[in-house]
Amino acid sequence: MPVLTSLSGNEIYCLNLKGIEPGDLVIGNSVFSLGVIGSVGSGLKMLAGGEVGNITSIIHEGRLNSYARMHEEARKHGGVGITGVTSELLLHGSSVEFLSIGSCVHQRGMARGTEQMAFSSSASGQELYCQMDAGYRPVKFVFGNVAYSIGIAGGVLGGFQQMARGEVTQYSDVFSQTRHLAVERISAEARAAGANSVVGIETSIIPFRGIQEMVMIGTASYHPALPAEYASHPATSDLTNHENWNLVRMGYLPVRLVLGVSIYSLGIIGGIMSSIKSLARGEIDELTSLIYEARESAISKMMKDAADSGADDVAGIKTYVYDLGNGMIEFMAIGTAVKFFPGVTTASESLPCQAIIEDKDTFINTAESAYGADVSNSTSTNKRRRVGKNKGPVTLWDIIKIVLKVAGG
Repeated sequence: MPVLTSLSGNEIYCLNLKGIEPGDLVIGNSVFSLGVIGSVGSGLKMLAGGEVGNITSIIHEGRLNSYARMHEEARKHGGVGITGVTSELLLHGSSVEFLSIGSCVHQRGMARGTEQMAFSSSASGQELYCQMDAGYRPVKFVFGNVAYSIGIAGGVLGGFQQMARGEVTQYSDVFSQTRHLAVERISAEARAAGANSVVGIETSIIPFRGIQEMVMIGTASYHPALPAEYASHPATSDLTNHENWNLVRMGYLPVRLVLGVSIYSLGIIGGIMSSIKSLARGEIDELTSLIYEARESAISKMMKDAADSGADDVAGIKTYVYDLGNGMIEFMAIGTAVKFFPGVTTASESLPCQAIIEDKDTFINTAESAYGADVSNSTSTNKRRRVGKNKGPVTLWDIIKIVLKVAGG
């Protein structure tokens, strides 16, 4: 029977260099209904702000169910591992589908049916080559998630602070806590799997039932050069696998994903002044200084995380600015703290060109489907996640509408 794989030609070539051959595409799904009690309970929890624990649990369970079914399908197909694993969340009216997709791979030279499933990975075939050549042994696809809201309490207190220019600490605390929770949870999954690192972490912020979910996915891996302490506190990295390969070639290993978050308000007076100045051409000093201060605050928090990890440098720093409305902005800085380890290097002197060629999409549909469905809510085996646009704080009216809608059926 022919092999049906989602791996591209470039991926197949790269994996072949490591003695790995393509296997069949595998899929697992799970469809959930939140239910009236869960939704009303979540609405009440949203009044307090912070993590909405029961929604986090429901999403976590749904993602785990879909992954487990995909893994079982892969086991039946036979293979040594699964690569390119995704974890999608799709809305179908009042229900939510959790969908996991990946591709089985086989070890060259092993008879079909005799292989034991040894690993699963979020990495594509090209990325997996980079990981393995950098000395990492893939262990398991892992994720960390948290569903959260700003809440009414934070909104009221934050509202008073919005009257004055500067950081809105209530909002900063909620956003910072949720982002760190996701890191802690993906690290905990890696530790439970017997790994000492999580590499290739990708982050998404997804709107869900009037709140937001932050989810991080990556590959729990083992690197023999990391000290024993990382078995209990796995290293985490959001460097791409290609970036990571380059640093490992120079003797550096990632030790910690670091981030800083600051929420700043322009204040009433600042808002009035910037509105007046926006009528004329030229720099708006109030906004310039506000964004600069928010950036400096977020980066200083990130650098504290890096210093606590004993890192030598922070690589791959990315910054994001979101307009939260009402004269508030979020500034987030995220990067990977790295440390030099003598003797660490890669197996190959350079990456093959097939490992860095970007695969081109050959099927593009920008129209609506024949049934009127929005194709933007579709999924594909080669979709990659990145940090999304923040939709802003949840208001009391948002919560009331959710609770009334669910209670009324």
